[in-house]
Amino acid sequence: MAADHHDPIPPTTIILFGATGDLARRKLLPGLFRLQTRGLLPHGRIVGTSLDDHTLESFTALVREAIVECGHPMTNDQWTDFARRLAWAPGGTPEALKSAVAEVEAGLDQPQQRLHYLSVPPKAALPVVSALHEADLVEGSRVIMEKPFGVDLASAKELNAYLHKVFDEDQIFRIDHFLGKEAALNILAFRFANGLFEPIWHRNMIDHIQIDVPEALGLEQRAGFYEATGAYRDMVVTHLFQVLAFTAMEAPTSLSPKAISEEKNKVFRSMLPIGPEDVVRGQYVGYRDEEGVDPESETETFIALRCYVDNWRWAGVPFFLRTGKNMAQGQRIISIAFKEPPKSMFPSGAGVGQLGPDHLTFDLADESKMSLSFYGKRPGPGFRLDKLSMQFSVDETATSKDVLEAYERLILDAARGDRTLFTTAEGIERLWEISEQLLSVPPPTRPYPVGSWGPNQIHQLIAPRAWRLPFERAWRE
Repeated sequence: MAADHHDPIPPTTIILFGATGDLARRKLLPGLFRLQTRGLLPHGRIVGTSLDDHTLESFTALVREAIVECGHPMTNDQWTDFARRLAWAPGGTPEALKSAVAEVEAGLDQPQQRLHYLSVPPKAALPVVSALHEADLVEGSRVIMEKPFGVDLASAKELNAYLHKVFDEDQIFRIDHFLGKEAALNILAFRFANGLFEPIWHRNMIDHIQIDVPEALGLEQRAGFYEATGAYRDMVVTHLFQVLAFTAMEAPTSLSPKAISEEKNKVFRSMLPIGPEDVVRGQYVGYRDEEGVDPESETETFIALRCYVDNWRWAGVPFFLRTGKNMAQGQRIISIAFKEPPKSMFPSGAGVGQLGPDHLTFDLADESKMSLSFYGKRPGPGFRLDKLSMQFSVDETATSKDVLEAYERLILDAARGDRTLFTTAEGIERLWEISEQLLSVPPPTRPYPVGSWGPNQIHQLIAPRAWRLPFERAWRE
């Protein structure tokens, strides 16, 4: 069985590469503090390192500032206890790493396992792995790799091959923070713990599925990274396809990481290759004027695509995926559209079918919501139908205080060796394999206005269906 989040974690030293970067400041350092103060990482030590010029004192000040900026409550005693667990390895050299780890572990009465978190750009990953090897910090350790994992099939294979020279596959944890969210895990609970829904979770009852992750944010000082990556590599391969696998997978034989990974990989093996005709690429107006962007850039800041899982359960059911920058709203939803009844007994004008099919919706935002929409009779004379909905939020439960943020959960899982929510070498290489045709001959990028839902061509892609966003109704407060 997968490890329970109340199981004790072995004493762990976390070596955080890129410790002064944006992700570390916004998520990782505050998350480690929360894990420590909640007693979930009771024997943790943290070694920070980056190419920035810092001392232990200035790094400690940066950590405190990051925690305060995130709004986490903090007493003086909590901060004092956390600060004494910090160390700094200047420049990330093998000598500095070895010295800092030895210093932070000195005098401890039990051995520490090591967890290396590579919060660094893809091009910096291999030098970091080399430094860990030279510092003799590989044996018995685990390494967390940030996305994107390669930029195509060849680079992913090359990266895997290099990693496997230093680390065994079961030491490597390729992270996807989307799968660390409560709502993503709720998909497994919803599907496989309820006799009501699993019998209808297939092509006979489901018309199509949408995974829609528009972002209202722009590049946020990431122009250099984004220009070389684009929306497909940044979001689809590393996030949306992983969510698709949770939505489409067969029931695993158990909740063990190996069983779940195998079912996810079966989904990836069943996916048909994605061609240019299945995709709409877009670029928001003004992108080429951003600092660090080629004035003639064809990099996509938006992508919508249609794909198929060609197996017994899903044959013929389209999956529509969409994501982009500078769009009308920031949302993270999975929408399951059920087939409409084959024949209506209701009178003309009753309203059946006018507001689209019944939908089951999962909101992957931190509030973790679900909604089931369906038709019901409007009160009063005659027989008019309205679209109704039942909604649930994790905030309404007695255990909402126990919710872990995505990165917190994933750090805990990696410290335990629980690979359930992480991707495998086989899975990531298969996803790049089905992407080869698209990456070789991408369709042109279409302009779209900032604050819109993307280029107009997205409606032709999904026709005769319609995109679920924007919603016909708001989530209940």
